[in-house]
Amino acid sequence: MRGARVLPALAAALVALACTAPAPAVPEAEVPPGTATAVFAGGCFWCMEPPFEALDGVLDVRSGYTGGWTENPTYEEVTAGGTGHYEAVEVRYDPVRVSYERLLEVFWQNVDPTDPTGQFCDRGDSYRTAIFVGDAAERRAAEASKAALEASGRLPQGVVTPILDAMPFYVAEEYHQDFARRNPVRYRAYRAGCQRDSRLRALGVTESGGH
Repeated sequence: MRGARVLPALAAALVALACTAPAPAVPEAEVPPGTATAVFAGGCFWCMEPPFEALDGVLDVRSGYTGGWTENPTYEEVTAGGTGHYEAVEVRYDPVRVSYERLLEVFWQNVDPTDPTGQFCDRGDSYRTAIFVGDAAERRAAEASKAALEASGRLPQGVVTPILDAMPFYVAEEYHQDFARRNPVRYRAYRAGCQRDSRLRALGVTESGGH
């Protein structure tokens, strides 16, 4: 991705090829009855789609922007700053098959929750982590999972990821959706160049599921 990222040269060049021209935003889709929705910000949304998509019971994962005040923002606006938005993923799932608590576990396995200024090689407010909760039950679950992580002693630096009330979610441009699946070589180059997995291992994560 472009914008506020600081990438090694190879990863940056490959990523630029994927993002040379903006595309129309993906239209909103109706949520089927019985489907639940969860929203997580974990830095680069390309890297947050695959771990959730791998879960049985997850129906769809979409990249987008949330948490800010600008309506219908573009990628360029969000990464430039000033919109208040985070890069985030919206996870639609069947709560009978996969629990919200399991989604929280996968979230923590794929982020550096000690970093207040971005994620991995990506710097800037739009790349910070956050959990966006839609109701009191989600807030209780999110707070419990965060407390458990803090109590584990795995992260002595402390957990800075906030738990925020859900706000409107704006689906990102089409070229960002399913980027890992549609552009596997470029995705792997970006992920390796950003040293995401080596940092996760340093934080004690043994399986992120984001490859």
